Amino acid sequence: MKLISPAAAVVWAAAAGCCTFQAPTAATLPVTAVAEAPAPSPSDVIQQAAQGALHELAAKRDTYRKNPSDIRSLVDKYLLPHFDTEYAARLVLGQNWRTATAEQRRRFIEAFYRSLLTHYSGALIDLTPDQLRIFPTPVEPSASQATVRTEVRHGNADRIAVNYSMHKTLGSWKVYDVSVDGISYVKSYREDFAEQIQQQGLESVIVRLEKGVGSPGNSQPLPLPSGGPL
Repeated sequence: MKLISPAAAVVWAAAAGCCTFQAPTAATLPVTAVAEAPAPSPSDVIQQAAQGALHELAAKRDTYRKNPSDIRSLVDKYLLPHFDTEYAARLVLGQNWRTATAEQRRRFIEAFYRSLLTHYSGALIDLTPDQLRIFPTPVEPSASQATVRTEVRHGNADRIAVNYSMHKTLGSWKVYDVSVDGISYVKSYREDFAEQIQQQGLESVIVRLEKGVGSPGNSQPLPLPSGGPL
């Protein structure tokens, strides 16, 4: 059956001499299904975050070198939306997460995130697009976990594998762990913090993090997710 527009229906009815006519409404018109755009894949998420961050970084590199603390605004804008800070903090604290109060959890998430920025912002400031390679990561539609492999080149020959562990939450892919040359930052920090918490207690560790003096000492710096985040 050929469909006509509501306006054309009105004209047609009048011309036909109809005494009464009710224009079609949204409730009576046929509904045409509109296909939803697929959600970005894990590789797409990393690629988009990296492109946005590196583009702004290139434009303001001198500013960030003079004021390294300003790098947080760039990370907050491009990388943080794709990083599940709460889930990462839960993994880092392990069993200590279950005994922590809601306020301690909130403070740990914030303090730990700021600690990461303090330690790794230098690696981000000098990163350029030609140092970065992101590998495609095919995933099944029903998958809820994925690992995006990337490679960061240092100097003329050194290539460092930087892999991003991601999970699907609320319909989007987010990073919760980063591994550099096979070393997981979640696992490394969990071991460091477990020892500190056992000796000093969780509250003491959080306070030291908030003061900027409680970061793990054994963990090697990780390139922030721009080598694609996250």
